[in-house]
Amino acid sequence: MEAIKVLILMGSKSDLPIMEKTTAVLDVYGVASKTLIRSAHRTPEATVQAVRDAEAAGCQVFICAAGMAAHLAGVVASKTIKPVIGVPIASGPLQGQDALLSTVMMPPDIPVATVAVNGAKNAGILAVQMLAQNDEVLAQKLKETRAAQAVPQD
Repeated sequence: MEAIKVLILMGSKSDLPIMEKTTAVLDVYGVASKTLIRSAHRTPEATVQAVRDAEAAGCQVFICAAGMAAHLAGVVASKTIKPVIGVPIASGPLQGQDALLSTVMMPPDIPVATVAVNGAKNAGILAVQMLAQNDEVLAQKLKETRAAQAVPQD
């Protein structure tokens, strides 16, 4: 795997249209990323191998998107000490409420930072903020973006 800072994993190809918002954010900030389809349930060994390969390639943050049972982020968090961001996907009869609870309700000592249902853009921004802790160029870009978003005061 080529050098990357963020690995984006999603449980299904159907999650791709939502997760393209994450990739777009990372591209704007010039953060190297890779996207893979991996399932905590259907391809658990491949999921674990993707985490190992990404860490060997310098990955600093994992972003995991899944709907319904949504165990992908938790499985990844159990295999790394790097930050994991979970993106619950609206799908199935509960439209993401089950995915939200599965992602946010992690056991002690295995945290997953969780964004809103379909919150792919915020997942990308959160990953950039994490990386900016040790990268002044990214930190400056974030500051400039925030300043540009400021609402004018009367």
